[in-house]
Amino acid sequence: MTNAHTTQQRRTVALTAGDPSGVGPELLVRAIQRRAEGEGDDLLVFASENEIERGLAHAGLAGCSAELRSAAGVTIRALAGYEETPVGEVSARSGRWALTALRAALDAVRDGDADALVFAPLNKASLHESGMAEYDEMRWFEKQLDATTEVSELNATAGLWTSRVTSHVPLRAVADLITEDRIVAVTQLLHDQMTAAGYDRPKLAVCALNPHGGENGSFGREEIDVIAPAVRAAAARGLDVEGPFPADTLFVTAKRRGYQGIVTMFHDQGQLALKAMGFAGGVTVEAGLGVAIATPAHGTAFDIVGRGEADTASMFNAIDIAGRLSSVS
Repeated sequence: MTNAHTTQQRRTVALTAGDPSGVGPELLVRAIQRRAEGEGDDLLVFASENEIERGLAHAGLAGCSAELRSAAGVTIRALAGYEETPVGEVSARSGRWALTALRAALDAVRDGDADALVFAPLNKASLHESGMAEYDEMRWFEKQLDATTEVSELNATAGLWTSRVTSHVPLRAVADLITEDRIVAVTQLLHDQMTAAGYDRPKLAVCALNPHGGENGSFGREEIDVIAPAVRAAAARGLDVEGPFPADTLFVTAKRRGYQGIVTMFHDQGQLALKAMGFAGGVTVEAGLGVAIATPAHGTAFDIVGRGEADTASMFNAIDIAGRLSSVS
């Protein structure tokens, strides 16, 4: 099998609206509508009544409220304590509420009420204003779950998956954070998650860090001293992996050369390429946590909130991928 389209039993996905000031409420309601029409996994929704009503209004579905709330395969656990949040702007109240809903959904997965978790886009500024100490949601989940294994954000779009050796850190810190053990762990994690999503022994490539792959040490020795040994170590585990390759040409030739997954060294190395290749439909997977967690790869889209224009492809793909990944988490 060379893609992630597999047939399996329907699972239950815990779902939250992410940041209520963004397009999350609209995406939440659209996901409920999709399930009401018989598509996708069952949904266990964690949201306030205010978020649901906001989402119905933004999606132009206010007249369908009763029908959607009672749809087969949809269970809504209305959360109390919501404080009114603004629309289309950063807010500490929005950040606090997003974390409140995420905790409830995470508890449901840990209690066995749901198989996976999907959240609509979050806004890191709102999260930090609310008091979240971790620099991103991946590290927040890692703390909530007491994770002790290597974790990484994976991205999937346009038929290509990527993982990151480093993520939300200053660029000046990247080189010191790249280690052989970390590269091997992230490569293994990408392989395992892609296998769970339906790929049969995915073919992987690893990016170099420096321009032109370091030019045999002329522009840095990370490729020689760290990355190439890590690729050999990963291959010795039985993974189908090659590299390191200069990143600027790797993404151009990846599909032609048959690569299905790419290990990147830092955030923008992969994100810029993936979003240029196909931004719509992209999914971020919070991998290595022991729980299947996914989210749309786009942001809160404050500029289009309330227009009914939010693209649902990433949200629907996140629900589908999380359901498949739940079999190994």
